[in-house]
Amino acid sequence: MNICASELAEHSPRLLLPLPASVTTPRRRMLRVGVIGPGRVGSALLEQLRAAQPRLLRDNGLELRLCGVVASKRMWLDCDDAELNGRHGGAQIWRPNDLDAFAEHVRGNDGRHALLIDCSANDDVAAHYPRWLAAGMHVVTPNKLAGSGPLSRWQAIRAACASGARFRYEATVCAGLPVVQTLRDLLDTGDELLAVEGMFSGTLAWLCNRHDGQQPFSALVREAHALGYTEPDPRDDLSGMDVARKLVILAREAGWPLSLEDVAVESLVPRALAALPLEDCLQRLHELDALMSIRLAEATTAGGVLRYVASLDRHGRARVKLVVLPAKHPFAHTRLTDNIVQFTTRRYCDNPLSVQGPGAGPEVTAAGVFTDLLRIAESLEVRA
Repeated sequence: MNICASELAEHSPRLLLPLPASVTTPRRRMLRVGVIGPGRVGSALLEQLRAAQPRLLRDNGLELRLCGVVASKRMWLDCDDAELNGRHGGAQIWRPNDLDAFAEHVRGNDGRHALLIDCSANDDVAAHYPRWLAAGMHVVTPNKLAGSGPLSRWQAIRAACASGARFRYEATVCAGLPVVQTLRDLLDTGDELLAVEGMFSGTLAWLCNRHDGQQPFSALVREAHALGYTEPDPRDDLSGMDVARKLVILAREAGWPLSLEDVAVESLVPRALAALPLEDCLQRLHELDALMSIRLAEATTAGGVLRYVASLDRHGRARVKLVVLPAKHPFAHTRLTDNIVQFTTRRYCDNPLSVQGPGAGPEVTAAGVFTDLLRIAESLEVRA
């Protein structure tokens, strides 16, 4: 992403006519960017940033400068490798992982705007957010551990934003769907959240949609795992904890001091499989089949469908569980990995406001992160 203006001009088509006097070139802004966790989502994000950079510079005057990438044990910095953006995954020059040194490098000493993107899903990284924000660095993340972790840390993160730094986390709930932003807009315009209900897991949505009795549930889990829909350990999806974290994030966004311990979670993982090593668990996935066959039969007898649903009512009761829904329920008509969220508010009390769309996959998750970056960039003042 280190394309300078002269290089961009050299490869851009020349205008045949001069711009009208009324048309002005956007004032140029630079945003120094550091990416933590170049895994599936992080790599997809780097590709999206790379592809969009010329357009953003040309049309919006926004220069995104990739200053570094941190993996689990090492990091690459642009001061070591001028071509970092083009080959971060195979760079020959690297240093041992040091988050504090990395953040200092991205921030620099020239007063430019700096933003850290955490795609690591690592709790130790999330613990650094308050310090980074307090130092004036913006933070964007799809990492759910910050928004759903200890309430005291969440409060510290929010307090650190008093420095003027922005913390955005749209992709923590339903990948790239505008769920957090929709809720924030409702609240900022004076509405009041009364209840939330939704299908927050693209993985479980896909499994429920495909589970029709034609093949064992365990075979579907293996297929979803092979397609990359599940986490590396499918139990992270099947346990329901990922869904519970998303419910906590939305509750906290609305000002409700909910914690994971407050959520009643129904796990789909048999107790006998919960503590096994991953490979042993994958070998014994067939132990899921009997229970899921019984649940499917119950839904079929009732003329309904199985869906894994999270809910938070107006009394603060939070639940995550597998339920049978009527065939006419809005959640019965989702497709593939669709997520759907319904907000019941003071304004939308008779007919809840719904957000629906694909909720799984590295590309859509990365797009949600990218959107957060652009929202922050839009608010930045030009600095020389």
